Amino acid sequence: MGTVATHDALVTGGLEVRGERANLISNASITAYDRTAPLDLARGGQVLVCATSQFHLLHSGTGSSLLFALDRGAFELRSTSQPQDVILTPDLRFSLASPGELDLRIRVTPNGDTCVDNAGTKAPTLQLADVFSNATYRLSPGQHVLFEHGSLSEVVDRETSSCGCPEPAPAPILTANATPAEKAAVQNPFPAAVSQGLAPAQPPTNNSSPAGEKHTQISATLISGSDQPDSTAVPPPANPTPAAATTVATTQPPPSPPGAHDLAHAIGHFFHKLFHPGS
Repeated sequence: MGTVATHDALVTGGLEVRGERANLISNASITAYDRTAPLDLARGGQVLVCATSQFHLLHSGTGSSLLFALDRGAFELRSTSQPQDVILTPDLRFSLASPGELDLRIRVTPNGDTCVDNAGTKAPTLQLADVFSNATYRLSPGQHVLFEHGSLSEVVDRETSSCGCPEPAPAPILTANATPAEKAAVQNPFPAAVSQGLAPAQPPTNNSSPAGEKHTQISATLISGSDQPDSTAVPPPANPTPAAATTVATTQPPPSPPGAHDLAHAIGHFFHKLFHPGS
């Protein structure tokens, strides 16, 4: 389905790891770290999973059609649409009413507000459905809207705020005559994900690790020559050897922000909506 760098996100599901890239095969979940995680699609195009956001990618129907699902945060999708493409958020289901060039930005805030920017004159027309009711909405090419609390009946039709990933903040420069407050800001930068509402703020913690040192924990599940992953997890070996040509891996992210959904609960909620869209 696509590939993503393992140093940019926690990646789980059916995948192969080669070096620092994870090849997504089926039912993949991507949780971005404190920066945007680019996901290159095998069919062409790219998904940008914004900092701290949780995103799922699955096959949809036949051919290269995909199901893109956002559990929290924001993402940007740029790709030529495929006939059976589907996009899910916690409250809404998007399907194609006409083909086109997807340049789509979607953001879901903690209170359910859903910002959607269907950018470009060549964008497809999207049919939106409320997963909890029979309400529908038709989104035209170039339309930029906000669905308050995820409701199709509470629409701000001319939204101006960005629906996509926050711009990376410039690196602070510490001068010789910097004030104590400026020095503190350099030592503890305010994450863009927090300032953009993608993650709640959390108090600073003491970290005894040397500056710049990274900690990564890897576990693996073996795939035996099939596009379908084995469901039995295998713990990492005591003395790991160089990576095998084909493995399924997860990388451990920094601690989740306070109030983040439990991953298992989020995926269960996602599949409930997928198979029971009217519930």
